[in-house]
Amino acid sequence: MTSGRSLELYFVDGKPDGMLTAEVFNWTGHVLRIPRTRLADGLRRAEAGQTGVYLLLGEDADGPLAYVGEAEDMARRIGQHAREKDWWDVAVLITAAGDALNKAHIRHLENRLVSMARTAGTMRLENGNQPGGSSLNEAGMANMEGFKDTLQMVLPAIRVDLFQTGRRSADQSDMRSESATPRPVFHLAVPRHGVDASAELVNGEMVVQARSMVRPAWVGNPKHASNYRELHEGLVEKGIILVSDGGAVMAENYAFSSPSAAAAVVSGRSANGRTQWKLPDGRTYADWEAEQIEGAAP
Repeated sequence: MTSGRSLELYFVDGKPDGMLTAEVFNWTGHVLRIPRTRLADGLRRAEAGQTGVYLLLGEDADGPLAYVGEAEDMARRIGQHAREKDWWDVAVLITAAGDALNKAHIRHLENRLVSMARTAGTMRLENGNQPGGSSLNEAGMANMEGFKDTLQMVLPAIRVDLFQTGRRSADQSDMRSESATPRPVFHLAVPRHGVDASAELVNGEMVVQARSMVRPAWVGNPKHASNYRELHEGLVEKGIILVSDGGAVMAENYAFSSPSAAAAVVSGRSANGRTQWKLPDGRTYADWEAEQIEGAAP
């Protein structure tokens, strides 16, 4: 079981959508998010002049867009981007206490972040070729991988989802603590439409299992649950839902934020996952949840 971590957010402007810093206890990293409307003030901060990796986030005529870069003086580099790139509206600066990152560190981190963003596929990248790696030794690479793992916790907490993906490996889905109770396996079947899917609840996510048979296309009202329709279409485009001969299967385990999100994508239409996902004995997800809540009551 993953240990809890403590994240400290400081809202520099006293506003949730303004400039903020993010730090984690016992982590050397430091994250600064700067709205472009506060860019001049943000780039005057000491950490902006340090060595680090930065993200530019925004959108152009084709939708959300991002850029991942590195610099030994981020304030100067981002100032150049402000003159040359019009599409971005948020900059995220990633540094370490005491300006501890060097050129090899940030080249390694930039390379890993670009790879992760491309794998996640949640936003287009303006980056052209894959940036080169670095000459870090084995210990240095291990340190930066640990740095990156904590960063993956921090960024979603400040609404940076560039690296978030629902893909789950078999190893991730099988992880259980020794004290954990067996996870229930839920099923959703619509035989006349070729739907026969299984899912497990893992760390608060509904993970639909690979080889589940799902609807090959969205058939619900396009005006309803448009976010789920876009999610279904995106999974087809990425090959996570493999379509062939009028049917479709999940090519890999994929995590959804709720039972209804999972049910909608599996069914190809709006769906109440709390009633449609069922255990082998016929109990619905809602029935199972009610039992868990009752059992947890003092």
